[in-house]
Amino acid sequence: MNQPIRVLHILQRMEAGGTQALLMNLYRNIDRSRVQFDFLVVYKEKQFYEEEIRSLGGRLYKFSFREDLNLLKFKQDLKHFFSEHKEYKIVHCHAFTFGYFCLKAAKKAKIPVRIAHSHNNETVHDIKYIPKLIMQKLFTINATDFFACSEAAGRYLFKQKEFKVLNNAIDSKKFIANQETRQAIKEELALERKFVVGHVGRLHPQKNHMFLLDIFWEIKQLKENAVLLLVGTGELEKQIREKVSRLGLEQNVIFLRNRKDMYRIYQAMDIFVFPSLFEGLGIVAIEAQASGIPAICSDGLPKEANVSPLFYRCSLSSSAKTWAQRSLEASESEYKHLDMHEYIVDHGYDLMRTADFIQQYYIRKYE
Repeated sequence: MNQPIRVLHILQRMEAGGTQALLMNLYRNIDRSRVQFDFLVVYKEKQFYEEEIRSLGGRLYKFSFREDLNLLKFKQDLKHFFSEHKEYKIVHCHAFTFGYFCLKAAKKAKIPVRIAHSHNNETVHDIKYIPKLIMQKLFTINATDFFACSEAAGRYLFKQKEFKVLNNAIDSKKFIANQETRQAIKEELALERKFVVGHVGRLHPQKNHMFLLDIFWEIKQLKENAVLLLVGTGELEKQIREKVSRLGLEQNVIFLRNRKDMYRIYQAMDIFVFPSLFEGLGIVAIEAQASGIPAICSDGLPKEANVSPLFYRCSLSSSAKTWAQRSLEASESEYKHLDMHEYIVDHGYDLMRTADFIQQYYIRKYE
C-alpha cells in the first residue's frame, strides 16, 4: 500500500466535545501510514482541533450549512465535493441531523462504505424535536455499516438493525492520578484549600447546567470553601452566567472554557458532578474516574459509563439537595485519587486496543 486509506469523518464541528475527543484519540494512535483521517464539518469558523489535524497529515473541509441553513446549496456542495474527491471509499458520519444528506450524496457518488454512528441515547425535547426524529429515521437509509458508543445509543438510533459498539476509549495512562500534577494545577488555578466541584461539557441544554448550579448552591451551604469548575463553551453561556449572578456565586464559579490539558484539570477536582439529561456514553465521566475522581452521574448515562468504584448514580428526579449530599458522601471514597488504570482497561476502554480495532476494520472494508 503506497498511499494510506483516507477515511472521511463527517460531523458538525471539530470542537472540544466527546465525539471529537474520541476521534482525535483514535487518530493520534492509528498507523497513519496505513489509514489517514480527514474531516468534513458544517461550520466555516476556525475549529478547535484544526491545527492538530493538519499537523497529523489530515485534511479539514469546511462547509457553511449550519451557518446559512441553505439546504439546496449544501446538497450541491456535497455533490461537487464527492465528484472532486474520488479517493474516498469510506465515509464515517457522526451527525444524524444532516447525516442523511451526506450519506445519500456518498451513495450517489458510489462510495461503497457508508458508516452511520450513534453518539446519544436521547434527543433534547425542544422545538426541533420532531424534525430531529424524522432525520434520525432517514439517517440510516443510505448507510451500509452501523456503530454506536453504547448499547443504549445503538438501540435508540438503529432500533433492530445490527450495529457494533465502538468504545469511546481514552489514553488512561495519561489520566492516572498524580499528586504532583494535582498540587501544580491547584496552585495554577488558585484553588489551594478549596473543595473543587468539576463539570466538563458543552454549555447546552442536554448537559443540564441550570440544575448543576442548583446542586452546587446546595454544596456551598454544606462546604463553605467549595468552588465549581465549568469546562466548555456553548450557546447557554450568557444564561448560565446570569444564574450564577442571581445565586450570588460569581466568586465561586470558574469558567475555564475549552482546555487541551484536561488530564491536568481533572486532577484539581475533588468531585465530578454530571447531571446530564441523556448521554450516549459520557466519556468525560470515564475520564474523571480514570483520574481518580468520584463521579456523580445522572440516570441519563448508560450502564457502560460505570467503569470503577468511583462511579455513583443519582436520579434526575432527586432534589438538588439530595445530589449535594450524595456528592459530599462520594467525595470521601477510599478510592479517591488512586490509580484507576486497570479498571479502565478491564472495561474495554483501552485506547490502543480500540485504535487497532478501528484501523483493521477500515482496512478490511477497503479491501
